[in-house]
Amino acid sequence: MYDLIIVGGGPAGLTAAIYAIRKRLNVMLVSNDLGGKTNYFIDLPWTETHQVIRGGDVVTKFRRELEYLDFVHRLEPVELISKKNDVFTVKTSETELATQSIILATGSRVKHLDVPGEQKFVGRGVSFSAISYAPLFIGKHTIVIGDGMLALRAIAELVQIADSVHLVAPSRGVLDTPMAKSLVTDRVKVVVLEGHQVKAIEGDDFARRVVLTTPEGQEKTLDTDGIFVELGLIPNVEMVKGLVNLDDQGRVIVDNRNRTSCPGLFAAGDVTNAFAEQVLIAVGEGAKAALSAYEYLSFLSVPEADRQPLPV
Repeated sequence: MYDLIIVGGGPAGLTAAIYAIRKRLNVMLVSNDLGGKTNYFIDLPWTETHQVIRGGDVVTKFRRELEYLDFVHRLEPVELISKKNDVFTVKTSETELATQSIILATGSRVKHLDVPGEQKFVGRGVSFSAISYAPLFIGKHTIVIGDGMLALRAIAELVQIADSVHLVAPSRGVLDTPMAKSLVTDRVKVVVLEGHQVKAIEGDDFARRVVLTTPEGQEKTLDTDGIFVELGLIPNVEMVKGLVNLDDQGRVIVDNRNRTSCPGLFAAGDVTNAFAEQVLIAVGEGAKAALSAYEYLSFLSVPEADRQPLPV
């Protein structure tokens, strides 16, 4: 039986694994890959590689250390996590593993447009995170696609930096909220295209324009330097549904020690309600989760009659 199993190999999971190893825990990291979203980055014609600090650069050493210690990670998907008599079972596509504690660091996945050109230009003018890449678009013409809070957050990031922001909003969505009025209605550089649908993304080596269908059914083309698809995030929580409490967006609810509603199960990164889509925050959350798991395991090692309550 393991002391700790970490599910997810992004920045939070990698950090948690290294901290657990340094605490001499019997740990196993299970994930489809190592690096998570940091394996994907944006490339732009006006930037040089050395000018951009990439998320992957921050976690590269953690990933390399774990790759070297190949006995502490398994590259396979996790299908289900269950708990019985204080023992967790992690069912993967190939086996079942038993552990005393879990750190869930499975992140979230983006909602796609599923239109021609989207996948071709991902990382080459098409991005799914304005909060990560907006600083690269100083003085540029940008397009945000979405009608929810993520789209408004993207505009908040871009409006101070970009020369113009077109919001392609398939529906009215959150456009009537006070936040939308402040960020969209009252901003000269923001143009709202309500009721428009994205038909395709076109370009050469990089995305250069978006083809839209207007509410009247006509075709319209917008030239752009960058496209931010902000339709929403889907937390990867399928394997723990029914085991932990989730918020109204399906994210795992954690406290300030990364504890979930299930004792012994901790969570970190974008899968939680503390998500921020930032590598450095995920790294910090992964470290916190590992230290909390270590504290929990230390508590379990004390005879039950001598245990003191864990800090709240």
